[in-house]
Amino acid sequence: MSQLSTSDKMKAMTNEPIISVSGLRGIVGESLDPLLAIRFVNAFVSQLEPGPIIVTRDGRATGSMLASAICSGLSAVGREVRYGDVAATPTTGVLVRQHEAAGGIQISASHNPPPYNGIKLFGSHGRVITADEGEAVIARYRADQTDWVAHDQIGSIQDLDETTDVHLDLVLKTVDVPRIQSANFKVVLDSNHGAGSVLGERLLTALGVDFKIMGDQPDGAFAHPPEPTAENLSTVVEQAKKFGADVVFCQDPDADRLALIDADGNYVGEEYTLAITLQHRLKNALGPVVINCATSQMNEDIARAANCHLERSKVGEANVTEKMLQLNAVYGGEGNGGPIDPRVGLVRDSFVGMAQTLDAMAATGKSIAELVNDIPKYSICKMKAEVDPQRLLKLFDEIRDEFHGTQYSLDDGLRLIWDDAWLLVRASNTEPIIRIIAESTTMERAETLCEKVVSVV
Repeated sequence: MSQLSTSDKMKAMTNEPIISVSGLRGIVGESLDPLLAIRFVNAFVSQLEPGPIIVTRDGRATGSMLASAICSGLSAVGREVRYGDVAATPTTGVLVRQHEAAGGIQISASHNPPPYNGIKLFGSHGRVITADEGEAVIARYRADQTDWVAHDQIGSIQDLDETTDVHLDLVLKTVDVPRIQSANFKVVLDSNHGAGSVLGERLLTALGVDFKIMGDQPDGAFAHPPEPTAENLSTVVEQAKKFGADVVFCQDPDADRLALIDADGNYVGEEYTLAITLQHRLKNALGPVVINCATSQMNEDIARAANCHLERSKVGEANVTEKMLQLNAVYGGEGNGGPIDPRVGLVRDSFVGMAQTLDAMAATGKSIAELVNDIPKYSICKMKAEVDPQRLLKLFDEIRDEFHGTQYSLDDGLRLIWDDAWLLVRASNTEPIIRIIAESTTMERAETLCEKVVSVV
């Protein structure tokens, strides 16, 4: 039988959902439909302890439809449902703990385009389920066995009257609110019609800043492509300049990621969200820090300067939080704009990023640009290449030969480490490709490292 071409593989992938240990996502009406969603969540809850299930969604137009199906499916297997409607992903984690739920389900496709939606799974601990738990869900989903209950055992579906009070209070407790209020900041928040404005407006009001929210209606009518990258935010920069903002906060649709733009309209990005908030946190509390293996070296430098131990986990929020628990870490996160403060919850949290960035500005009297200048500079290069998955291990050996004698780790793909740079090569979870990421003190060095890998491939 002939092998599928890469284009054929990609076409096939659009006809089935992308399933990972933390959930799934797909194109609504093609690879994701209500029946599939019901099967997947029922595979999740079938092995949970007794207790209600929290269900929330981001602002996508298809979210309400999927939420109705999922809530009905859960009821039909006898589970009690607490429905929070539109809520940010980190809020979902807080709600699970607040209501002592057996688990939680967030309906979101994160930064994917409008045709997509998805499902993210939370355990009773209020964080994304572990890889082992996720593998067990996938196995039950593929077995396709659902235990429907009789009419007199149907679970109730109850709407939550309020969803943000506890989350707001937890975030505010991590900062000096009067200090921020007295700084008279002007802030633009770009929620881009996702879930971020629900808590974002309340947070900025409580912090006493003069603010403007772009895309405050969580209806999924994205004003620009949903991933908060520099190329997607040109219209946001224009509006921020007109408003005279000290800082612009840009969320992804489920508000677990945050990118920054400074007062001059310069895209600071997502990597600096974690770096700025980590540096601020370590000025007030010392302890272990956890980041993933694709996150910037800036954070290692910040932790070292504070005499704090830093460890890297595999890529993925669940891997970061698992290691944070093991080390009793004071802070953690991922370089995609996702700080994780255990005082609030073990979930990437854009609201933590917003509040603590403003607190860092107020505490130091420095602008975003000045805070950035205080942090060591690095350049990141990202490339990708098509690779047959069966060739992956051999490819890693070939790359190690190319960089003979270099320190390396195989914890998550292949990570090579020099004094002035690092290089990560790992398989994508969603495409038949490898991702190649290098960071160094110069972009030329980072690009050279990535290009060497491409030449080996």
